[in-house]
Amino acid sequence: MVSMTHLASFAGLSFLLVVVPGPSVLFTISRALTVGRRAALLTVVGNSVGVYVQVVAVAIGLGALVATSAAVFTAVKLVGALYLVYLGVQAIRHRADLARALQPEHATSGFSTIAVLRDGFVVGFANPKTIVFLAALLPQFVDPTRGSVSQQMLVLGICIPLFGMVFDSLWALAADSVRSWIARTPRRLAAVGGTSGLVMIGLGTSLAFTGRKD
Repeated sequence: MVSMTHLASFAGLSFLLVVVPGPSVLFTISRALTVGRRAALLTVVGNSVGVYVQVVAVAIGLGALVATSAAVFTAVKLVGALYLVYLGVQAIRHRADLARALQPEHATSGFSTIAVLRDGFVVGFANPKTIVFLAALLPQFVDPTRGSVSQQMLVLGICIPLFGMVFDSLWALAADSVRSWIARTPRRLAAVGGTSGLVMIGLGTSLAFTGRKD
């Protein structure tokens, strides 16, 4: 059974981690502007699931391996970085297709639900900063005298994806609210598509060069 004091303390740290915009927020905003609200919200769900898989990894001991092994850390980091760069290149290549995708006959068929969830999941799961945060701090809020350590970690760790779903969804809705103005001209849409691609490439490049603090 998790101590309510520990739960409140970890929830506070999780709130601070999530409320400051990071790669997940920028990725979600890019999706909201280019593909729309539904895709952005699905991205948030996929991202939250990916983060919780990190929590599970920490709870069963794999998180410590990622946090302490330079090779595993680098592998996880590069998977996320390369995938973001790939998505960015695709966004730039297809930026001229956004106007057609926003037409009524294409509004709901321009993307696959599974593909959007997968993209969000990969970005969430392959974020090494989150798993290092979890591996370093999560065990400190566990009391072995109160039952299973793994179960306590699973309960505490759910704070991050829950907060992420709430705040990232708010960012997605805010970005979607200006999408109608952007959609008025194909030139604006193409510019947003290209900018979105550059943002994702920038995020991927930044992630690739994120070093270990040890």
